[in-house]
Amino acid sequence: MPKVAFYTLGCKVNQYESDAMAELFKERGYEIVDFETKADVYVINTCDVTNESARKSRQMIRKASRINPHARVAVVGCYAQLESSEISRIPGVDVIVGTKDRRRIVDLVEESIEKHKQIVAVEDIMKEKSFEEIAFKGLRQRTRAFLKIQEGCNMFCSYCIIPYARGPVRSRPVESIIKEAQELAAEGFKEIVLTGIHLGLYGHDFGRKEHHLFEVISRLSRVEGIRRIRLSSIEALELTDEFLKGLAELENFCHHFHIPLQSGCDSVLARMNRRYSTAQFKERVDYIREIMPDVSITTDVIVGFPGETREEFDTTFNFIKEVGFSRLHVFPFSPREGTPAARMPDHVKKSVKDERTHRLIDLSRELERNFRQKFLGKTVEVLFEEKIDNNTYEGLTGNYMKVAVSSEENLHNKLEQVILRENGHDHLIGEIC
Repeated sequence: MPKVAFYTLGCKVNQYESDAMAELFKERGYEIVDFETKADVYVINTCDVTNESARKSRQMIRKASRINPHARVAVVGCYAQLESSEISRIPGVDVIVGTKDRRRIVDLVEESIEKHKQIVAVEDIMKEKSFEEIAFKGLRQRTRAFLKIQEGCNMFCSYCIIPYARGPVRSRPVESIIKEAQELAAEGFKEIVLTGIHLGLYGHDFGRKEHHLFEVISRLSRVEGIRRIRLSSIEALELTDEFLKGLAELENFCHHFHIPLQSGCDSVLARMNRRYSTAQFKERVDYIREIMPDVSITTDVIVGFPGETREEFDTTFNFIKEVGFSRLHVFPFSPREGTPAARMPDHVKKSVKDERTHRLIDLSRELERNFRQKFLGKTVEVLFEEKIDNNTYEGLTGNYMKVAVSSEENLHNKLEQVILRENGHDHLIGEIC
């Protein structure tokens, strides 16, 4: 049996797509093995968000050739889409596939083997109009399954290369989404996480301007066996009153939103080409909390964007504190060649970015602890994921708090009512009711 190994860089969408491609190889009789072992085929699913991610992609391509010089090496994903000529010159690369035609990956690899030649299957992604169905059985994480429903982005933030790598917005047909959700439920998954490149624009390419994403979520909420539906990430201005009211009425919708902020300073947001103000962002957060009092709101923040002054950073710091997020994902700015931000003047020194990053990470820990503290003594539902020692299991609440309990019973993939007793270092400690 031939062996294939995968290495995936970047986001959850990339991981979903790698798992889907692995499923295609399995269907053709390949054994999936660890990347560090000797395989007949290596697939590197690349990222190109920053210059560093492109460098890492090249590093892993060369590593695959070192592990087995006789193996076929296939390079797919965003870096392959944008830099196929550069990749074609790396010794040992046999197949290059961009951000479409990944469903053909096995055929292309086997064609390369048969014809003893390099195959480059990269087309102009900006002309792509339809969502590519790769395979079911994408990313699985313990008890949760990611379900990709959307591709592409039309926003063109000044720091981001993704619209050029992924192309315009394309949405997955609803019936295909429901079918995969039903298969996930049949496999025993209780929670699904809807994901995409720009999830909130789902359905806009269908020519409809309202309720598109809600209709998908509403239908998924009726799939037997699916107990939780979670959104991976969504923009603030896409959370309309009507959309939020509809979500609040669904019993199995998780009260957790990841809403990218990127900066809490309006002048920086303008340079980023983000299409909202801090006032608009805050108004949306306030409304969400009004109709979902237990909601968790997490966010992304970019530190050290070109020209960010001490005053602008302090404005961001204070805004984050005012909003009171339950967790921050902090990213020091890393330029990506080809984006307007990379050409901007006044890049911030690394030492300054590091100092500001640490300040926000410390703030995030404080905000997380404060958020968890509010739930002490309350009873919540926890979906348990893994056993972390002899008698301790960890899981997540619907609003994305990590909870640990002691139990002699196997709690894996079980939903249990838990009383929250103690606020630990990075999680809550509870007792099963």
